Amino acid sequence: MNKPYSVEQHIALRRVSGLAASPDGQWLAVCVQRLDRDGAKYVSDLWKVPTDGGPAVQLTRGDSQDSAPCFRHDGALGFLSNRTPNEVKPDDEADKRMQVWLLPAAGGEPRQLTDEPLGVEAFRFAAEADRLAYFAPVLPGVALDKQREAAAERSKKGPSARNFRRQPVRHWDHWLHQNPDQASTHLIVATSDGQAREDSTPEATSEFWIEPQFDLSRDGRRVLVRRASLGADREEDSALLVIDLASKARRLYEQPPNTMNDGARFSPDGKTIATVRETRSPQRAVRPVLTLVDVQSGTMRELATGWDRWPHLADWSADGSTLLVSADDGGVTPVFGIAAGDGAVTAWTPPAGGGTHSNVVALPDGRAACIRSSLLDAPECHRLDGPGRAAAALARLSNFTPADSWAEVEHITTASTDGTAIHSVVTRPKGARHAPTLLWIHGGPIGMAGDGWHWRWNSLLAVAQGYVVVQPNPRGSTGFGQAFVQGIWGNVWGKQCFEDLMAVADALETRVDVDPRRIMAMGGSFGGYMTNWIGTQTQRFRCLVTHASIVTMAQFTGTTDHPAWWYLEMGGENPYADMPAFDRYAPIRYISQWKTPVLIIHGEKDYRCPISEGLNLFEALQYHGVDSELLVFPDENHWILKPRNIVAWYENVLGFLARHMPG
Repeated sequence: MNKPYSVEQHIALRRVSGLAASPDGQWLAVCVQRLDRDGAKYVSDLWKVPTDGGPAVQLTRGDSQDSAPCFRHDGALGFLSNRTPNEVKPDDEADKRMQVWLLPAAGGEPRQLTDEPLGVEAFRFAAEADRLAYFAPVLPGVALDKQREAAAERSKKGPSARNFRRQPVRHWDHWLHQNPDQASTHLIVATSDGQAREDSTPEATSEFWIEPQFDLSRDGRRVLVRRASLGADREEDSALLVIDLASKARRLYEQPPNTMNDGARFSPDGKTIATVRETRSPQRAVRPVLTLVDVQSGTMRELATGWDRWPHLADWSADGSTLLVSADDGGVTPVFGIAAGDGAVTAWTPPAGGGTHSNVVALPDGRAACIRSSLLDAPECHRLDGPGRAAAALARLSNFTPADSWAEVEHITTASTDGTAIHSVVTRPKGARHAPTLLWIHGGPIGMAGDGWHWRWNSLLAVAQGYVVVQPNPRGSTGFGQAFVQGIWGNVWGKQCFEDLMAVADALETRVDVDPRRIMAMGGSFGGYMTNWIGTQTQRFRCLVTHASIVTMAQFTGTTDHPAWWYLEMGGENPYADMPAFDRYAPIRYISQWKTPVLIIHGEKDYRCPISEGLNLFEALQYHGVDSELLVFPDENHWILKPRNIVAWYENVLGFLARHMPG
């Protein structure tokens, strides 16, 4: 019997992943990933999508990574690419470096603007001025024309030693640089044709190691960067630094200790900075707050503090009156407008319309554009015509046919043990009755399972096999208020969150679309931890799948990439003062109670939840005679990203489910 959707179809889809609006608002430059000719990796092209709904046109082609579109003031389109240089002599490593390229407004072939020896990490053009700014790694004490040669020599001959004097030493899947002779990220400015290159931060060492974020004022006079430093709690702070490019004057804006900024943007007139600010505390979960900073005086003003949602700053409206944000909201992720004056919040996309909206950009006529997806439809470009109006589809670039002819989605709520309503989203085959059911637990733990497409954990691939997929939002989930988030903060992971999930499982057993004898549980990261905790606390599930999980608590402390953040998540507790108390919700303590068959999956390059956790779990279960399998991806990190590995992941998971929940 043919299935309506397969993993081979899934990896072959084109992935809409980013966009930029042209200066006149007439079209969007859209980044679209696709499989390369060998089906071994993803490459990316740029497409032109008219905002009036006209047909899309492909702008770039080839086996390169063309990404991060940004328009120049004259309408030319800049982008990052690792394509073969056409105006400079290429070397053997050229395809491993990204440079800024430009597609002329009048059309024609792209041309290379930068030739940074070690590549470019991120860039922006000034919207109304002859200015280009970008982040690039630089070796200290080495002349610009010798950088590439020196880097190649060190890579070939070493030494390979890393010397650290403080945490963190790793981040997600790579080691950080603390040695004074290693390359560090610098802010480079130039004219918009890539000339008159100048290093604006020649002294930089580790200030910009966090994922690059910066902005240029529209007049090109100031650049805004996020500057990292070590906080009092040993986690990284990020403050706002503004550099006047003419006078070289710098201003680092004051902020409370243990504070981070995200998504900072200049207002259209350059007088105000909008940022999402959050302050860390062992006692309270972080609470992101939209904040305005007066560039001249430095005074700060928080917006919409009474709105109990987490804003993700996207853009200013063209007239500077409104901040466009997205926010998780009860299982969906709409777009909201927040008035810069009084902080009034207005829904741009009706929550009842469902879906997940991201990559929101303002258009000059007051409208906006975004990427929208749902559980039944892949990400596509949409136009937002104003408050309260549903997003209008612009083009279908993914090649996916919406699944609403064979699958359906239902939002349900379940009363937990303390009476709190727990939201879940159910995706199932149309007309499903007494079907095998998968309880998918999201990661984070602060996050949300919602009505949005997921490339790595796609419920439709299970639904196509006849499964009902239930994605709950237990304590700690965003989109249900700060008090709900607080329910996971501290060393309480195995308490109310577990009870919420068991309440959902109880409710599932009474549904006509669910076979109560064939329910399993699975999750990744925190969801993997919770799956492990479930394995030690109950035998109610037919089988379990645990990906990138945590099974120890005390041992995990010293191996995860950000131990300081782990102490915060545990409410300030640490394993050195009272290890048994710290480990009270560690699954490894109760491993002898685990009886349920399990598939354990881990990426060897995962430094957030290191593979030692998966190995610990596998050995413990093997020792106790539990039916257990270990699936390791040596070349993957916290996520499984390579196309053929994605196929292997789904084949192993679905094969494991078929063996343990037949029929």
